Amino acid sequence: MKKLSQILFSILIIFLTNFSVVFSAQWKINLISGKAKIIDGDTIKINANNIRLLGIDAPEKNQFCFKKGESYNCGTSSTEALKKYVGKKILECIYFEKDRYGRILGTCYLPKNEGKKLSLNRYMVFTGNAVAYKRYSKEYLDDEKWAKNNQLGMWQGKFIRPEEWRRKTK
Repeated sequence: MKKLSQILFSILIIFLTNFSVVFSAQWKINLISGKAKIIDGDTIKINANNIRLLGIDAPEKNQFCFKKGESYNCGTSSTEALKKYVGKKILECIYFEKDRYGRILGTCYLPKNEGKKLSLNRYMVFTGNAVAYKRYSKEYLDDEKWAKNNQLGMWQGKFIRPEEWRRKTK
């Protein structure tokens, strides 16, 4: 019985070792950190690397939304919200892949000692300054629902989802 246990344990170790090698090769995690330049509400630049915040879609710089019957530039509002949240702090971004434009698709965080626990991605959707990019991810659907139910950001009025707006204007 003892010998059988040793054999099964050895097989388990071999299996787990091989599985972890295959898994890590498939899902190589990359990390970029540094001060960010905010490009728009869903794109930043760190050390010459363009990083698209994965799973979210923010209004374009020249996109207008409506609040209380008045139009306002929600693209600029979105960009300013991200700038204010990030400030001049060093960010950490993790990513697995790049998009067809060569941009890194990542999830970015403020340093842990800042006390803010939301990723930039989640923060932008949670505050209504971006929407969940449903075509690519379902991760931020609850955050979008929260912003909509609480009429935050773009959800205070009417807007066209950024993806649809780009399609109509180009």
